[in-house]
Amino acid sequence: MHEVTQGPPRPEEGAGTTPATSETGSVHVMVSRERTRLVLSGEVDVALGADLSEAVTEAERVGLPVEIDARHVTFMDSSGVSMLARLAHRTPGRLTLIQPPDVVRFLLEVTRIGEVVDVLDADPGFPSDSGPLPDDAA
Repeated sequence: MHEVTQGPPRPEEGAGTTPATSETGSVHVMVSRERTRLVLSGEVDVALGADLSEAVTEAERVGLPVEIDARHVTFMDSSGVSMLARLAHRTPGRLTLIQPPDVVRFLLEVTRIGEVVDVLDADPGFPSDSGPLPDDAA
């Protein structure tokens, strides 16, 4: 499994400090023999841009259908919308979003990207196969 994470370190939360109200965004890439999954969490914004780009490039290179686990996304800006559009048009099959929160569903609707992606309300699970990956993706 290939993994990419992004985000500045959060200040330590101790006595007399207020917890941060925003969540640092992250992206993780998982590849099986059948498909690629991008797991997004926290704020998917410009601060995550370089890692989103790297993750999308990896998904395109592998050449398998892509699904995005978006259930833990708390915010998405145009960087995230751009990533969805790129994946929807450059990877085989239809892009699938798993359990996107209302903030992401709203963006799918207003940008009309929802017309070119499938939305699942339940996680179909991810294969845990251990065989060789296609096209030397390992």
